[in-house]
Amino acid sequence: MALVLTAISVVAGGALAYVNKVTEGPIAEINAKNLQDGIKKVILGNQGGDLQVEEPVEVDGYTLYKTDRGTAVKAVTNGFGGPLEVLVGFDDAGNILGYTILATVETPGLGVKADTWFQKGGKGDIIGKNPGQKELLVTKDGGDIDAITASTITSRAFLNAVNQAYKAFKGNSDAMTGASAQAGKSNQ
Repeated sequence: MALVLTAISVVAGGALAYVNKVTEGPIAEINAKNLQDGIKKVILGNQGGDLQVEEPVEVDGYTLYKTDRGTAVKAVTNGFGGPLEVLVGFDDAGNILGYTILATVETPGLGVKADTWFQKGGKGDIIGKNPGQKELLVTKDGGDIDAITASTITSRAFLNAVNQAYKAFKGNSDAMTGASAQAGKSNQ
């Protein structure tokens, strides 16, 4: 009996390893395309058009994608069900252009509503707001953003990701501004 179970385990393990190897490339391609589509969505919205995206920059665990029309920042935080990966677009002044959820394991029917809840026209609309002027918080925490009904933890996690993305964006903007100012002084 032990020999049969061992043989079955070896065959099943080999099959899983083979399937993993075969699907690794296509999954990476799909994730890259989803990221590119997400960058367009958070910067351009429904306008369409092309974007010139520079090489990504890592800032304190956040990835920034600078484009010719704004900057997209990828942030990951823990929600109610686990990791919540958000891509947020900012204009040069720090106003939110758009966002998309890249990955979530939130409760179906509740937490997954974050995909639309905070969009333009949604109950918790954050589009056009600037987290640098006023941190984005749910009303239960003294803010002015309506939380997803029965999903306050997810709402807090989402807004935390947006606030952190803004800080990474602003930190990178300040660093670039400071470097530019230093370069200008040394040239004078």
